[in-house]
Amino acid sequence: MNHSFTNFTNIDVPNQEKEAVWKAFHEGKPSRVPVLLVTNPRIYLLDPRLNERGITFERYFTDPTTMIETQLQYNLHLAQVINRYCDNPVGLPEKWTVYVDNQNVFEAAYLGAEIHYRQGQVPGTVPFCEGKNKEAIFDRDITRPLTRGFYHQRLEFYARMVELTQNMTFMDRPIEVIPYAFAGTDGPVTMAMNIRGTEFMTDLILDPDYAHRLMSFITEAAINGVQAFRAYWGNEEGGKLADDSIQLISSKMYREMVLPHHRHYLDTLKPGQPRGIHLCGDATRHFKTIHDELNVVEFDTGFPVDFGQLRRELGPDVLIYGGVEIALLLNGTPQEVYGRAKSILLSGIKEGGRFILRDANNLPPCVPEENMAAMYRACLDYGECE
Repeated sequence: MNHSFTNFTNIDVPNQEKEAVWKAFHEGKPSRVPVLLVTNPRIYLLDPRLNERGITFERYFTDPTTMIETQLQYNLHLAQVINRYCDNPVGLPEKWTVYVDNQNVFEAAYLGAEIHYRQGQVPGTVPFCEGKNKEAIFDRDITRPLTRGFYHQRLEFYARMVELTQNMTFMDRPIEVIPYAFAGTDGPVTMAMNIRGTEFMTDLILDPDYAHRLMSFITEAAINGVQAFRAYWGNEEGGKLADDSIQLISSKMYREMVLPHHRHYLDTLKPGQPRGIHLCGDATRHFKTIHDELNVVEFDTGFPVDFGQLRRELGPDVLIYGGVEIALLLNGTPQEVYGRAKSILLSGIKEGGRFILRDANNLPPCVPEENMAAMYRACLDYGECE
Protein backbone atom coordinates (compact mmCIF):
# COMPACT_ATOMS: atom_id res chain seq x y z
CA MET A 1 0.00 0.00 0.00
CA ASN A 2 1.18 3.51 -0.72
CA HIS A 3 0.64 6.18 1.90
CA SER A 4 1.37 9.85 1.67
CA PHE A 5 2.99 11.74 4.54
CA THR A 6 -0.35 13.12 5.68
CA ASN A 7 -2.07 9.74 5.70
CA PHE A 8 0.22 8.43 8.43
CA THR A 9 -1.15 10.82 11.05
CA ASN A 10 -4.72 10.59 9.82
CA ILE A 11 -5.55 7.78 12.24
CA ASP A 12 -8.66 7.59 14.36
CA VAL A 13 -9.22 4.10 15.74
CA PRO A 14 -12.19 4.15 18.17
CA ASN A 15 -11.51 3.05 21.73
CA GLN A 16 -14.11 0.31 21.36
CA GLU A 17 -12.17 -1.18 18.45
CA LYS A 18 -8.94 -1.06 20.43
CA GLU A 19 -10.62 -2.77 23.36
CA ALA A 20 -11.92 -5.47 21.04
CA VAL A 21 -8.40 -6.07 19.68
CA TRP A 22 -7.06 -6.66 23.20
CA LYS A 23 -10.04 -8.80 24.20
CA ALA A 24 -9.57 -11.10 21.22
CA PHE A 25 -5.83 -11.28 21.85
CA HIS A 26 -6.23 -12.26 25.51
CA GLU A 27 -8.86 -14.85 24.59
CA GLY A 28 -6.38 -16.49 22.22
CA LYS A 29 -8.32 -15.51 19.09
CA PRO A 30 -6.50 -12.39 17.89
CA SER A 31 -8.04 -10.40 15.06
CA ARG A 32 -4.93 -8.27 14.54
CA VAL A 33 -1.61 -7.65 16.28
CA PRO A 34 -2.02 -5.21 19.19
CA VAL A 35 0.26 -2.16 19.30
CA LEU A 36 1.89 -0.67 22.39
CA LEU A 37 3.98 2.43 22.89
CA VAL A 38 5.80 1.89 26.17
CA THR A 39 6.81 5.15 27.78
CA ASN A 40 7.76 6.74 31.06
CA PRO A 41 7.97 10.38 32.22
CA ARG A 42 11.37 10.88 30.58
CA ILE A 43 9.53 11.56 27.31
CA TYR A 44 8.08 14.63 29.03
CA LEU A 45 11.08 15.74 31.08
CA LEU A 46 13.63 15.44 28.27
CA ASP A 47 11.50 17.03 25.55
CA PRO A 48 11.83 20.83 25.74
CA ARG A 49 8.65 21.24 23.71
CA LEU A 50 6.72 19.58 26.54
CA ASN A 51 8.83 20.49 29.58
CA GLU A 52 8.53 24.24 29.12
CA ARG A 53 9.34 24.87 32.80
CA GLY A 54 12.71 23.17 32.48
CA ILE A 55 12.12 20.73 35.34
CA THR A 56 15.29 18.72 35.94
CA PHE A 57 15.38 15.02 36.68
CA GLU A 58 17.03 15.78 40.02
CA ARG A 59 14.16 18.01 41.10
CA TYR A 60 11.64 15.48 39.80
CA PHE A 61 13.35 12.63 41.62
CA THR A 62 13.72 14.38 44.97
CA ASP A 63 10.55 16.46 45.31
CA PRO A 64 7.20 14.63 45.66
CA THR A 65 5.14 17.60 44.52
CA THR A 66 7.20 17.95 41.35
CA MET A 67 6.90 14.23 40.66
CA ILE A 68 3.12 14.38 40.98
CA GLU A 69 2.72 17.46 38.81
CA THR A 70 5.10 16.16 36.15
CA GLN A 71 3.40 12.79 35.91
CA LEU A 72 0.00 14.42 35.58
CA GLN A 73 1.23 16.43 32.60
CA TYR A 74 2.89 13.32 31.17
CA ASN A 75 -0.33 11.30 31.59
CA LEU A 76 -2.29 14.03 29.87
CA HIS A 77 0.13 13.86 26.94
CA LEU A 78 -0.38 10.10 26.77
CA ALA A 79 -4.16 10.41 26.86
CA GLN A 80 -4.36 13.09 24.19
CA VAL A 81 -1.41 12.34 21.87
CA ILE A 82 0.60 9.13 22.35
CA ASN A 83 -2.41 6.87 22.68
CA ARG A 84 -3.66 7.93 19.25
CA TYR A 85 -0.88 5.81 17.77
CA CYS A 86 -1.30 2.57 19.72
CA ASP A 87 -4.06 0.43 21.19
CA ASN A 88 -4.37 2.28 24.47
CA PRO A 89 -7.55 4.35 24.89
CA VAL A 90 -7.61 7.99 23.86
CA GLY A 91 -9.23 10.51 26.18
CA LEU A 92 -9.20 11.50 29.80
CA PRO A 93 -9.40 8.63 32.32
CA GLU A 94 -11.86 8.45 35.18
CA LYS A 95 -8.95 8.92 37.56
CA TRP A 96 -5.26 9.72 37.19
CA THR A 97 -2.57 7.41 38.53
CA VAL A 98 0.89 8.47 39.62
CA TYR A 99 3.70 6.47 41.20
CA VAL A 100 7.15 6.65 42.76
CA ASP A 101 9.37 6.75 39.68
CA ASN A 102 12.78 5.15 40.23
CA GLN A 103 13.86 4.85 36.59
CA ASN A 104 16.67 2.27 36.41
CA VAL A 105 18.67 3.21 39.50
CA PHE A 106 16.54 1.57 42.19
CA GLU A 107 18.53 -1.63 42.57
CA ALA A 108 22.01 -0.14 42.30
CA ALA A 109 21.05 2.68 44.69
CA TYR A 110 19.79 0.15 47.22
CA LEU A 111 23.07 -1.76 47.01
CA GLY A 112 25.03 1.42 47.72
CA ALA A 113 25.60 3.25 44.45
CA GLU A 114 25.37 7.03 44.37
CA ILE A 115 22.75 8.52 42.05
CA HIS A 116 24.13 10.99 39.51
CA TYR A 117 22.08 13.53 37.58
CA ARG A 118 23.56 14.52 34.24
CA GLN A 119 22.07 17.22 32.05
CA GLY A 120 19.80 15.81 29.38
CA GLN A 121 19.93 12.28 30.78
CA VAL A 122 17.92 10.01 33.05
CA PRO A 123 19.42 9.40 36.50
CA GLY A 124 22.31 6.95 36.58
CA THR A 125 24.89 5.42 38.87
CA VAL A 126 28.58 4.65 38.56
CA PRO A 127 30.48 1.51 39.65
CA PHE A 128 31.57 1.70 43.27
CA CYS A 129 33.44 -1.57 43.89
CA GLU A 130 36.17 -1.35 41.32
CA GLY A 131 39.73 -2.57 41.67
CA LYS A 132 40.81 -3.78 45.09
CA ASN A 133 37.48 -2.61 46.53
CA LYS A 134 35.71 -5.63 45.01
CA GLU A 135 34.82 -7.19 48.38
CA ALA A 136 33.15 -4.07 49.81
CA ILE A 137 29.73 -4.96 48.41
CA PHE A 138 29.46 -7.95 50.72
CA ASP A 139 29.40 -5.63 53.74
CA ARG A 140 25.98 -4.41 52.63
CA ASP A 141 23.11 -5.67 54.82
CA ILE A 142 20.51 -7.09 52.45
CA THR A 143 18.41 -8.85 55.11
CA ARG A 144 16.14 -5.91 55.99
CA PRO A 145 15.56 -4.05 52.73
CA LEU A 146 12.69 -1.82 53.87
CA THR A 147 14.16 -0.58 57.15
CA ARG A 148 16.98 1.56 55.78
CA GLY A 149 18.58 2.91 52.67
CA PHE A 150 17.03 3.66 49.30
CA TYR A 151 13.93 1.46 49.55
CA HIS A 152 13.04 2.92 52.94
CA GLN A 153 13.52 6.44 51.58
CA ARG A 154 11.24 5.71 48.64
CA LEU A 155 8.53 4.34 50.93
CA GLU A 156 8.66 7.66 52.78
CA PHE A 157 8.49 9.42 49.39
CA TYR A 158 5.41 7.35 48.55
CA ALA A 159 3.73 8.27 51.83
CA ARG A 160 4.31 11.95 51.13
CA MET A 161 2.82 11.60 47.62
CA VAL A 162 -0.27 9.96 49.11
CA GLU A 163 -0.61 12.78 51.62
CA LEU A 164 -0.29 15.44 48.94
CA THR A 165 -2.90 13.90 46.62
CA GLN A 166 -5.63 13.15 49.16
CA ASN A 167 -7.71 16.20 48.26
CA MET A 168 -6.13 16.95 44.89
CA THR A 169 -7.81 16.74 41.51
CA PHE A 170 -6.51 17.29 37.99
CA MET A 171 -8.95 18.35 35.31
CA ASP A 172 -11.76 17.53 37.75
CA ARG A 173 -10.59 13.93 38.21
CA PRO A 174 -9.19 12.30 41.35
CA ILE A 175 -5.58 11.16 41.65
CA GLU A 176 -4.41 7.80 42.96
CA VAL A 177 -0.84 7.00 43.99
CA ILE A 178 0.03 3.44 42.95
CA PRO A 179 1.76 1.54 45.78
CA TYR A 180 5.51 1.63 45.46
CA ALA A 181 6.60 -1.93 44.78
CA PHE A 182 9.87 -3.64 43.97
CA ALA A 183 9.05 -4.91 40.49
CA GLY A 184 12.02 -7.22 40.13
CA THR A 185 15.65 -7.17 39.13
CA ASP A 186 17.71 -5.78 36.29
CA GLY A 187 19.60 -9.07 36.46
CA PRO A 188 22.76 -10.37 38.13
CA VAL A 189 25.09 -9.67 35.20
CA THR A 190 23.71 -6.18 34.61
CA MET A 191 23.86 -5.33 38.31
CA ALA A 192 27.37 -6.74 38.60
CA MET A 193 28.37 -4.37 35.81
CA ASN A 194 26.76 -1.53 37.77
CA ILE A 195 28.80 -2.50 40.82
CA ARG A 196 32.14 -3.49 39.25
CA GLY A 197 32.02 -1.87 35.84
CA THR A 198 33.70 -3.61 32.93
CA GLU A 199 35.99 -5.40 35.38
CA PHE A 200 33.19 -7.88 35.92
CA MET A 201 33.71 -9.24 32.43
CA THR A 202 37.27 -10.05 33.48
CA ASP A 203 36.01 -11.53 36.77
CA LEU A 204 33.93 -14.04 34.84
CA ILE A 205 37.11 -15.45 33.31
CA LEU A 206 39.89 -14.79 35.83
CA ASP A 207 37.98 -15.06 39.09
CA PRO A 208 34.84 -17.14 38.45
CA ASP A 209 34.41 -17.95 42.15
CA TYR A 210 34.14 -14.25 42.94
CA ALA A 211 31.81 -13.72 39.98
CA HIS A 212 29.50 -16.43 41.30
CA ARG A 213 29.60 -14.98 44.81
CA LEU A 214 28.73 -11.52 43.51
CA MET A 215 25.86 -12.73 41.34
CA SER A 216 24.55 -14.87 44.22
CA PHE A 217 24.64 -11.85 46.51
CA ILE A 218 22.84 -9.67 43.96
CA THR A 219 20.23 -12.37 43.36
CA GLU A 220 19.54 -12.83 47.08
CA ALA A 221 19.25 -9.07 47.52
CA ALA A 222 16.70 -8.96 44.70
CA ILE A 223 14.71 -11.87 46.13
CA ASN A 224 14.71 -10.28 49.58
CA GLY A 225 13.48 -7.00 48.10
CA VAL A 226 10.59 -8.56 46.21
CA GLN A 227 9.54 -10.68 49.19
CA ALA A 228 9.73 -7.72 51.57
CA PHE A 229 7.49 -5.59 49.36
CA ARG A 230 5.08 -8.46 48.87
CA ALA A 231 4.74 -8.79 52.63
CA TYR A 232 4.47 -5.02 53.10
CA TRP A 233 1.64 -4.63 50.60
CA GLY A 234 0.01 -8.01 51.15
CA ASN A 235 0.14 -9.16 47.54
CA GLU A 236 2.24 -11.31 45.21
CA GLU A 237 3.37 -8.58 42.83
CA GLY A 238 6.90 -8.31 41.52
CA GLY A 239 9.46 -10.84 40.44
CA LYS A 240 10.19 -9.59 36.92
CA LEU A 241 13.54 -10.53 35.42
CA ALA A 242 15.74 -8.65 32.98
CA ASP A 243 19.44 -8.92 32.26
CA ASP A 244 20.47 -6.83 29.29
CA SER A 245 24.19 -7.40 29.86
CA ILE A 246 24.04 -11.09 28.95
CA GLN A 247 24.40 -9.80 25.40
CA LEU A 248 28.10 -9.46 26.29
CA ILE A 249 28.75 -13.14 27.01
CA SER A 250 28.81 -16.37 25.04
CA SER A 251 26.13 -19.04 25.13
CA LYS A 252 28.52 -21.38 26.94
CA MET A 253 29.29 -18.79 29.60
CA TYR A 254 25.59 -18.02 30.01
CA ARG A 255 24.84 -21.68 30.70
CA GLU A 256 27.73 -22.16 33.08
CA MET A 257 27.83 -18.86 34.95
CA VAL A 258 24.49 -17.10 34.75
CA LEU A 259 21.70 -19.60 34.14
CA PRO A 260 21.89 -21.02 37.71
CA HIS A 261 21.29 -17.55 39.17
CA HIS A 262 18.39 -16.83 36.83
CA ARG A 263 16.91 -20.21 37.74
CA HIS A 264 17.23 -19.60 41.47
CA TYR A 265 15.58 -16.19 41.19
CA LEU A 266 12.62 -17.40 39.13
CA ASP A 267 12.13 -20.68 40.99
CA THR A 268 12.03 -18.76 44.27
CA LEU A 269 9.64 -16.00 43.21
CA LYS A 270 7.62 -17.70 40.47
CA PRO A 271 7.62 -21.42 41.29
CA GLY A 272 5.77 -23.52 38.74
CA GLN A 273 4.63 -20.47 36.81
CA PRO A 274 5.22 -19.41 33.21
CA ARG A 275 7.73 -16.57 33.18
CA GLY A 276 8.73 -13.58 31.11
CA ILE A 277 12.01 -11.76 30.57
CA HIS A 278 13.07 -8.39 29.24
CA LEU A 279 16.27 -8.37 27.15
CA CYS A 280 17.15 -5.18 25.29
CA GLY A 281 20.42 -6.20 23.70
CA ASP A 282 21.61 -8.62 21.05
CA ALA A 283 20.85 -11.65 23.19
CA THR A 284 18.70 -13.81 20.92
CA ARG A 285 21.36 -16.56 20.89
CA HIS A 286 20.36 -17.20 24.52
CA PHE A 287 16.59 -17.22 23.98
CA LYS A 288 16.15 -20.92 23.22
CA THR A 289 18.14 -21.90 26.32
CA ILE A 290 16.16 -19.46 28.47
CA HIS A 291 12.88 -20.78 27.07
CA ASP A 292 13.77 -24.45 27.49
CA GLU A 293 15.57 -24.24 30.85
CA LEU A 294 13.57 -21.56 32.68
CA ASN A 295 10.03 -21.96 31.31
CA VAL A 296 10.18 -18.41 29.97
CA VAL A 297 7.28 -18.00 27.56
CA GLU A 298 7.34 -14.20 27.11
CA PHE A 299 10.26 -12.32 25.56
CA ASP A 300 10.39 -8.54 25.43
CA THR A 301 12.97 -7.60 22.80
CA GLY A 302 14.65 -4.26 22.22
CA PHE A 303 17.28 -4.81 19.56
CA PRO A 304 17.11 -5.37 15.80
CA VAL A 305 16.27 -9.06 15.65
CA ASP A 306 15.24 -11.51 12.96
CA PHE A 307 11.63 -11.90 14.02
CA GLY A 308 10.87 -14.68 11.57
CA GLN A 309 13.82 -16.73 12.81
CA LEU A 310 12.86 -16.01 16.40
CA ARG A 311 9.36 -17.33 15.81
CA ARG A 312 10.66 -20.46 14.10
CA GLU A 313 13.10 -21.10 16.93
CA LEU A 314 10.74 -20.47 19.85
CA GLY A 315 7.53 -21.80 18.31
CA PRO A 316 4.02 -20.39 17.92
CA ASP A 317 3.04 -20.43 21.61
CA VAL A 318 5.70 -18.01 22.92
CA LEU A 319 4.65 -14.38 23.34
CA ILE A 320 7.13 -11.99 21.72
CA TYR A 321 7.15 -8.23 22.11
CA GLY A 322 9.14 -6.16 19.65
CA GLY A 323 9.09 -3.78 16.77
CA VAL A 324 10.70 -0.77 15.19
CA GLU A 325 13.98 0.09 16.85
CA ILE A 326 14.04 3.34 18.79
CA ALA A 327 16.86 4.84 16.71
CA LEU A 328 14.74 4.50 13.60
CA LEU A 329 11.65 5.80 15.38
CA LEU A 330 13.62 8.83 16.52
CA ASN A 331 15.67 9.60 13.42
CA GLY A 332 14.03 7.84 10.46
CA THR A 333 11.42 9.06 8.05
CA PRO A 334 7.80 7.95 8.35
CA GLN A 335 8.25 5.88 5.22
CA GLU A 336 11.27 4.09 6.74
CA VAL A 337 9.38 3.37 9.96
CA TYR A 338 6.40 2.09 8.02
CA GLY A 339 8.63 -0.15 5.92
CA ARG A 340 10.40 -1.61 8.93
CA ALA A 341 7.12 -2.33 10.74
CA LYS A 342 5.70 -3.91 7.59
CA SER A 343 8.74 -6.19 7.21
CA ILE A 344 8.41 -7.32 10.83
CA LEU A 345 4.72 -8.10 10.47
CA LEU A 346 5.30 -10.09 7.27
CA SER A 347 8.31 -11.99 8.66
CA GLY A 348 6.31 -14.90 10.05
CA ILE A 349 6.21 -13.47 13.57
CA LYS A 350 2.38 -13.54 13.58
CA GLU A 351 2.24 -17.34 13.48
CA GLY A 352 0.28 -18.47 16.52
CA GLY A 353 -1.05 -14.96 17.18
CA ARG A 354 1.40 -14.35 20.04
CA PHE A 355 3.02 -11.11 19.00
CA ILE A 356 2.66 -7.54 20.28
CA LEU A 357 4.13 -4.76 18.17
CA ARG A 358 5.86 -2.10 20.23
CA ASP A 359 8.72 0.36 20.27
CA ALA A 360 11.95 -1.56 20.74
CA ASN A 361 12.52 -0.73 23.54
CA ASN A 362 10.89 2.16 25.43
CA LEU A 363 9.93 5.21 23.45
CA PRO A 364 12.63 7.90 23.65
CA PRO A 365 11.91 11.61 23.99
CA CYS A 366 11.22 13.71 20.90
CA VAL A 367 10.02 10.95 18.56
CA PRO A 368 8.02 12.64 15.77
CA GLU A 369 4.31 11.92 15.87
CA GLU A 370 4.48 10.98 12.19
CA ASN A 371 6.82 8.09 13.03
CA MET A 372 4.65 6.74 15.81
CA ALA A 373 1.69 6.99 13.44
CA ALA A 374 3.61 5.20 10.68
CA MET A 375 4.26 2.15 12.89
CA TYR A 376 0.60 2.01 13.90
CA ARG A 377 -0.57 2.46 10.32
CA ALA A 378 1.63 -0.43 9.19
CA CYS A 379 -0.04 -2.66 11.77
CA LEU A 380 -3.49 -1.56 10.69
CA ASP A 381 -2.48 -2.46 7.12
CA TYR A 382 -0.52 -5.68 7.72
CA GLY A 383 -1.23 -6.81 11.27
CA GLU A 384 -4.33 -8.89 10.58
CA CYS A 385 -4.16 -12.35 12.13
CA GLU A 386 -5.39 -15.37 10.22
